[in-house]
Parts: sequence; C-alpha cells; structure tokens
Amino acid sequence: MDLLHYASPFSTIRFINTHRSRSTTPPHSRKRLFTVRASLPFPIQKAKYYRELEAAVDVVERACHLCVDVKSSLFSSDGRIVEKNDQTPVTVADFGVQALVSLELGKLFPSIPLVAEEDSAFVRANNLEDSVVKAVTQKTSVEDKPWTQDDVLNAIDRGGEEAFSFGTEPATYWVLDPIDGTRGFLKGSEALYVVGLALVVEGETVLGVMGCPNWQYGFSNESTTEILENRKNLVESGVIMIAHIGCGTWTTRLSDMLYTTTKMIDSWTRCFVDGCCLVNEARFGIPDSQTWEALPLSAIFSATTNVDSVGDNQILLLPACCGSLCKYLMVASGRASVFILRAKVQKSIKAWDHAVGMICVHEAGGKVTDWKGSQVDLAADKDGRRIIFPSGGVLVTNGQLHNQILDMISSVSSNV
Repeated sequence: MDLLHYASPFSTIRFINTHRSRSTTPPHSRKRLFTVRASLPFPIQKAKYYRELEAAVDVVERACHLCVDVKSSLFSSDGRIVEKNDQTPVTVADFGVQALVSLELGKLFPSIPLVAEEDSAFVRANNLEDSVVKAVTQKTSVEDKPWTQDDVLNAIDRGGEEAFSFGTEPATYWVLDPIDGTRGFLKGSEALYVVGLALVVEGETVLGVMGCPNWQYGFSNESTTEILENRKNLVESGVIMIAHIGCGTWTTRLSDMLYTTTKMIDSWTRCFVDGCCLVNEARFGIPDSQTWEALPLSAIFSATTNVDSVGDNQILLLPACCGSLCKYLMVASGRASVFILRAKVQKSIKAWDHAVGMICVHEAGGKVTDWKGSQVDLAADKDGRRIIFPSGGVLVTNGQLHNQILDMISSVSSNV
C-alpha cells in the first residue's frame, strides 16, 4: 500500500468559491459545505494578514510551476543537477524559487526581510547564472521589467545569512524553504517535495503556504488491494496548503493553476488532523535520515510499514519521504497522526524546515512542541532567525496524542 498517497477517510470540509459569504471559519464539522467567491476561503475582515497571504499563495503557485518546468528537463545533459559542499543535491529550481519569491515579495513588501536557505555564491561559482535567470524570468509578473542577472543574484542574496541581522527586538520577516526535499525532487514523480513560505511576526507564525506539485489524491475507505489496483487512477494534481492564524488550514488542487494562463475560481477544502487517540493506532512519520530504533518510543513499540499487519506492540511507520515539510503537510491533512524528529548535537535544525508546517498543523487542530512540551522558539537565534533549538527534538501530532507521547518520551528518557 502506498501510504504516502493514502487518503484519510476523515479530516476535510469542502469549500467552493462561488459567491461571497458572511461566514468565515467553519466549525469542526466534517459534513457541512461552505461557498464563497474569493481568492482565499475566508473574508478579509477575519484575516489581518490577508494581503500578505494572497501574495504568498500567488508566488508559491508560480514557484511550483517553476519547479515543474525545471524538473521536466532535469535529466537532460544541460547541467541543471549540481551538488552542494555538504552533498545535498540542489537544482536550478532551488535557487530559482528563492530568487522568484524574493523578487515578488520584495516588490510588494519591501520593508519585510527574507530568511531563506540559499545564497548566490554557489550559483556564481558554478556558472549557473543564465539557467537561474531564465527559470525566474519566465515566472515573474507580466508587468515587470525583464530582470537582469544582477537583479536575480541579488534577490537570492536577500535571503542569505549575511543579508540581515535582527538583534533582540521583535521582528516581522518571511521564512522560505525554496525546495524542502531536494532529494525527493531528483527521485522522480513518486517522491514528495515542498515549496514552503511563512510570515513570522514577533516570534509567531501568522500565515503559511506550502506547495507540493506531485501530491496525489487517492481514494478513501478502500482496502490495500483496492488501492493498489486503483493506483493507475490516482490523480497527481498537486496541492497548495494555506493557513492563517485564526482562520484554519485549507487546501486546493494545484494542477489547474499550473497549466492555465488565467486564474481560475479555486475550490478550497478545509483540513483537519486525524482523530486517532491511541498511540498504537497512529500513523507515524520520521525523518528519512533517522531510524525508528533511534527514537525513544522504540523502547515501547516496534515499527512496521505494513498497514495490514500492525501488531499489538507495533506502530505503523509511513515510508520515508524527503524533507520535513511534507510530514507536516501529511499531519495537517490527516494522512499522518505524528511526525517526530530527534535533535542531533552535530546538526542544527533550520527554521525554514518547520515554520510554515507549524502553523498549518496548529490551524488544522494539531500541536507542535519540543520533547519537553515547550513551544518551538523561532526567535531563539537572535541575530539570524535561521536556527531553532528544540529540547530533545520536535514533536508534531494531531493534538490528542501529544501528551501521551510526551509522557512516553519522558518515561523512557528517565530510565536511560
């Protein structure tokens, strides 16, 4: 069974844009339909950062389009696949997305800094300037002047480590992961990757947008055999997930946006985390770089990836997928119950791998803390706001399981 693409039978409300509604945030009912004609699934009066979210949705859509276009030529001989010094694969799409987002948001919100993964040094050193510029200029706003090479490279550097120093004062800034799961990007259509963008205001994520171009929509309430037989019918239409503080988490299909030149009336679905309340019945995700045996819960449960034969002392472990944000997306959409990550002394945890996922899970009814139960502090890195320091690691759940798992982690750790 392809658990990454398994459709949960619960956790959504359908919401179609057809006329303006006075209602904003639907109650946590799984059966009611809400309709409104708007670019976002809630009115501007309820969303303080409505304009910023609209811009974020637009640029993430176009960034996903950029990724799809670059990926279509990825395996040709044009040199678009490269390696960073740390052996993390990076593509023209990675740098192109950062440049595109930086250019668009810098134009609309010039006073808001950008914290992002890349800088232009690697592009310059490997003579990738022309490829990145070409990728970016095809996706910028039609009314824009043609961007020069310097424009694009400077836009990448706007999000780099040396671009801005925050200090101890409260700050407002964008956090971008241009492609979370670049290894997945290179693997082909089966592996998920995410473009993730969040706005942080005074230490709190207030909005987030995740785009996953190869997210697949399957069938709920089917047996393993039925899903395998129907695999050819899965619709790989991609997804955009959005969240705004106090307004919930919502998704819409990406496919229509990618292949049309005019903006269509979008159909939004409200997301909720799953309803699992027993740890041994939960669906777990872990980082692809970590094993179940390295996590505290392995002292209590063994793990299996076979959904049809989960034993009494076992948990269901979803197949590894690249990057952290796709696991947040899966928890927020109800496809996974838990994502657990262990902090490593020798490896820093980056803010852009978590900021957008945190608000999407929170607004879907879930919870995110460190292993001590404390909130993840996005402002702990006072100068750069690039690194987070969760005690023990990060725990992402549907909320109902959170305290149970924290107690288990504490119990196992105290006996070590």
